[in-house]
Amino acid sequence: MPYLDTATLIVACTIFGLVFGSFLNVVIHRLPLMMERDWQAQCAEFAAQSAPSVGAVPQAPSLAPLSLLAPRSRCPHCGRQIRAVENIPILSYLLLKGRCKGCGQSISLRYPLIEAVTALLFGYAAWRYGTTLATLGALTFIAALIALTCIDFDTQLLPDDITLPLIWAGLLLNLNGTFAPLPSAVIGAAAGYLALWSIYWLFKLATGKEGMGYGDFKLLAAIGAWLGWQLLPVVILLSSLVGAVVGIALMVLTRHGRDVPIPFGPYLAAAGLIALFWGKQINQTYLGVM
Repeated sequence: MPYLDTATLIVACTIFGLVFGSFLNVVIHRLPLMMERDWQAQCAEFAAQSAPSVGAVPQAPSLAPLSLLAPRSRCPHCGRQIRAVENIPILSYLLLKGRCKGCGQSISLRYPLIEAVTALLFGYAAWRYGTTLATLGALTFIAALIALTCIDFDTQLLPDDITLPLIWAGLLLNLNGTFAPLPSAVIGAAAGYLALWSIYWLFKLATGKEGMGYGDFKLLAAIGAWLGWQLLPVVILLSSLVGAVVGIALMVLTRHGRDVPIPFGPYLAAAGLIALFWGKQINQTYLGVM
């Protein structure tokens, strides 16, 4: 019976991952747009307050309301509203042969890939942790890292709307030591932020340039809050290695300029996922070799 319960949980989490992966596609696309609109509104408000009493006062652009839930999804090419039957995760993409039913333009392969990756990771988390609070926590952690990865790739931004709640969620979840003892989680959050903050300032003092953004500090702080300070060295090492390999490959294969920034958040997120599932084993192996 326990095996049957676990099997049911795995299937349920995998299906939920497909559906939630579709929602993550919405978050990845819309959250940066919502942030941009908010910045424009704030700039217009500031300009209006600072403008002289005579003359035209800058106004924020008038745009249709946008949230994560409304309006319904539309084709980015022709604006045709996507019907529910055309929005079934992965299946609709296959039936439509990767093209919009209205205008025939191709649909990005990233949409079904995100749905598939989310489903696989959700199912694996259910298998790994079973019917425990850790499964719910792992699903939350995975979803946040997938969204942050894609948003950082697209915009080189790691939104506070995701990173800051992720820090607090990790600390709250570890009140009973779900993934790490609470003292380790608190130290992990502080050490994660300060580690990259220190590197940022050392690099800036040495070169006069900014080597990374503040969002990277907050993301590593969130990973530390979820997994504890003991796994931070593994996360930093893995993310640095992957980032270096990808960066060199981009420069060699695509003539990616050295001055063109490469987002570091996706590598931190990938390392965080590896540490979530296998971090303790990696630590034990490393310490055993040492």
